[in-house]
Amino acid sequence: MNENKKSNYTFVFLLILGFFLIISRSTGPSSEITQDEIMGHIRYLSHPNREGRSPGSRGSKDVISYIIKQFKSYGVKPGVGKSFTQPFDLTIGVALGDTNILIINDDSLIAGQDYTPLSFSTNGSFSGLSVFAGYGFDIKENNLRWSDYSNINVSDKWVIVMRHSPERENQHSIYTPHSSLHKKMIVAKDAGAKGIIFISQIEDDGLYPLAYTRGYNNAGIPAIHLSNDKADKILKKFGWSRKTIQQKMNHSLQPLTFELKNVIIESHVTLKPVKTRAANVIGAIKSGNRKYRDEYVIIGAHFDHLGWGAQGSGSRKPNEKLIHPGADDNASGVAGLLELSQKLSAQKNKLKRSILFIAFDAEEKGLLGAKNFIENPAVDLNKVVTMINMDMIGRMEDSTATVGGVGTSPAFEHILDSLKTKHSFHLSMNQPGFGPSDHAAFYAKDIPVLFFFSGFHNEYHTPDDTWKLINLEGEKNILDLIYDVVFYLARTPKTPVFSKAGPTTGPMSAPKRFKVTFGIMPSYGSTKKGLEVESVSNVNGPAAKAGIKKGDIIKSINGKTVLDIYEYMERLSKLDKGMTVPVIIERGEKNITLDVAF
Repeated sequence: MNENKKSNYTFVFLLILGFFLIISRSTGPSSEITQDEIMGHIRYLSHPNREGRSPGSRGSKDVISYIIKQFKSYGVKPGVGKSFTQPFDLTIGVALGDTNILIINDDSLIAGQDYTPLSFSTNGSFSGLSVFAGYGFDIKENNLRWSDYSNINVSDKWVIVMRHSPERENQHSIYTPHSSLHKKMIVAKDAGAKGIIFISQIEDDGLYPLAYTRGYNNAGIPAIHLSNDKADKILKKFGWSRKTIQQKMNHSLQPLTFELKNVIIESHVTLKPVKTRAANVIGAIKSGNRKYRDEYVIIGAHFDHLGWGAQGSGSRKPNEKLIHPGADDNASGVAGLLELSQKLSAQKNKLKRSILFIAFDAEEKGLLGAKNFIENPAVDLNKVVTMINMDMIGRMEDSTATVGGVGTSPAFEHILDSLKTKHSFHLSMNQPGFGPSDHAAFYAKDIPVLFFFSGFHNEYHTPDDTWKLINLEGEKNILDLIYDVVFYLARTPKTPVFSKAGPTTGPMSAPKRFKVTFGIMPSYGSTKKGLEVESVSNVNGPAAKAGIKKGDIIKSINGKTVLDIYEYMERLSKLDKGMTVPVIIERGEKNITLDVAF
């Protein structure tokens, strides 16, 4: 081949190579939402090495690093100043402190062996005489009368009561609502008891575990569980045993109470919270549009799950200590968050508004990550036009998915109707803005919300929620629609106007056994002593009419203390329609008494 021809071929080759390099550089890696990438994210997030992503765990930290790495690779910028993380403290347990003492007459007992304080016990030193008060009931209902306190004086004394009820195996028993340890503690406290000691029925072995339950704050009196040996030793002096007491009460269905003469109980309780460090992961796409760039569409999904399960975790199989992978709940939502961040980042130049991506921590602990963001927002909440939440979007069935919060803006139904037509699945629309996920915290701040969800299933909150059951095609269909919604909201000149979408309800709202409701949304993550009002959900409800406001802390109802949300529910259960009761609220540095009519 002569030199001229060689030069010509070389020139043509370089020309073609340059052309393909230009094409390659202009297109780059695909930014489309794909089933393979969705599955890759879900399999990493739900892998056994993540150990269920419990807040503060090694697996949780791995997930945080993974999300940040993905954000960086997509060109998503830090969303909290120069950082991708928004750390916050989280109480995950309770432990014995340095000094715990229990002396019954001259018998010094050993904590963890002879007795254990319960997680809701108050700290401090207490001493007094004691009485036995049966099952610790004070039931005065139409179809049931049983008061273990009517014929005995317990004022300033320790009460010893038996756990459970005469029908311990029947969850539908009339005694069940009155049988919890916390309920019995409240009854004893209201009767004036100095403290309460629980003894077990004959079916129970070992001490009740010192297990943390979120929301149970300092009870106001010490609460202790006594070992079977020590309980029988006390009762034997008075001619009784746990067995004979249980048999008599269960047979007669009547109270059995007596004074424990000369039995003096002294205690010192020290419990300390066990804390960990949780963190939201926040990324941002900042628009270059001067007019709209300070307005935001927020896309969120929680990345935490139940860890190893067990009692108090929220597991539906609490007796199985196994890793709960949480593939659908909510690795599916986080996978969606990452896929959307990749595709939207590739379309950055077309966005008028900015986008904030939030991977929330501690959702399973009571929406704590979302609440932390609301209390410490990375952007001006008044500039948030919509919050879109994805929780469990990986198990679509019958080509149907659900979107909640459609009623939180008059614009949403029209937007969804127009955008869903090109997507091949049925979208069921629900109006209410509140729901059991992170968007609830934004709705409480009068921010329009949309909540995408593919439905509950038998594997929910069990070790069986694995990646093998994910419907990839269904999740991709949902994400394609969410992308269209976000893209529209980030470009339209019109800002969605907020509107209330029905009364605010939730896990702590009045169940059927309550005859009245305050018409408020409690602050589930509050650490205040009392019941903090997250929002007044019913403008015509009893609380609103009495003058209760957002941020007020309910301290007592009808003369009875309210130390936490559980005492609030207990006080609420005693109220009837037509009653007007005094309610003491803390507002700022003042205590105010309001008359609330139901």
